[in-house]
Amino acid sequence: MPLTAAEMDRKIDEHFAFEANDDVEGVLSTLTPDVEHDVVGWPTGPAHGREAARPFYETLFADLAEGEVKSLRRYHGANFLVDESLWRGTAPGRPFGIEGRGRPLEFRLLHVIEFTEGGDILRENVWVDLAAVIRQLPQVEDAAA
Repeated sequence: MPLTAAEMDRKIDEHFAFEANDDVEGVLSTLTPDVEHDVVGWPTGPAHGREAARPFYETLFADLAEGEVKSLRRYHGANFLVDESLWRGTAPGRPFGIEGRGRPLEFRLLHVIEFTEGGDILRENVWVDLAAVIRQLPQVEDAAA
């Protein structure tokens, strides 16, 4: 039986809450053991399985801080949702390979999430507005120009 929109919303909101608290174990608990985790453009490509997704979250939580996600739109289908969100916080590390130097940052995200009938995340596909990140975090030599 397909999940309801409310059930999918609860699961993705739980997932986002774990991310906001830099809780790697919590985030991973929302994923199936054999999850396909695909952050488009991530250097290692799609990860398969919880443990293979772990390094992404460890890196993300070191690179971004004080983050909050605001969902702008959600579209629901049979055991999937598409979420357009806005992330706001600071960049103390090197998000997406760009020196953050603790600067404020905001960018849009598009999540395409597929769920099992039990409600866990079977596939997470994430698209990041990297142009916004680059525009807000110019490199020192670029900032002088």
